[in-house]
Amino acid sequence: MKINSMSQLKYVFIVALALCFVQCNTPDKKEKKGFKYEHKKQEQKSKKEEKEAVIVPVDLNNKGIGPVTALTFPAGIDTGLAEKGKAIYMEKCTACHMATKKLVGPALKGVYDVRSPEWVMNMIINPIEMLKKDPIAKALQEECNGAVMIDQRISQEDARSIAEYLRTL
Repeated sequence: MKINSMSQLKYVFIVALALCFVQCNTPDKKEKKGFKYEHKKQEQKSKKEEKEAVIVPVDLNNKGIGPVTALTFPAGIDTGLAEKGKAIYMEKCTACHMATKKLVGPALKGVYDVRSPEWVMNMIINPIEMLKKDPIAKALQEECNGAVMIDQRISQEDARSIAEYLRTL
C-alpha cells in the first residue's frame, strides 16, 4: 500500500495506535507467575492476649535508682526554675516526649499523678541503670516498643528544673 498524502499517513498512525491500545488493554488469560500479594485482615487480639498486654504500675512510693532520694515540691511553682526547665526540655526531651501524646516515650503531662518526683528525676539523671533495674522503667520501655531513653547527661540541678517544668504541663 502506497501512502499518498499526509492525511493518509495520520490515518494509518491513528489506526496503529488504536490497535496497540486495544492490545495492551486486553486481559491476558494466562496466569502470570511471580510475585503475588494478598491483603489479610488484621486479626483481633484475643481476650487472653489483651490481658497479657503491658501494664505499667502506678507507684508513688517508688523513688527509682539514682542520687535523688527525697524531693518535696513547694506549694507554688517556681516560675524561674520552670522556665529554665522548659528550655532544657525543649532542647533535649522533645525528640521523644510530648506533653499530651505518646511519641517515642510516654506523654509527660500528669506524670506526678503516677510517679514520684524522685523517680522522675532519677529517670532523667540515670536512665540506663533505671531501665536495667527499675520495674516501672522496664515496663515503660516494653510499653514503648523497647525504646531506650538516652542518657542526656543532665545534671541534678538541670533535672530539678525539668521536674519543675513538668509540673506546669
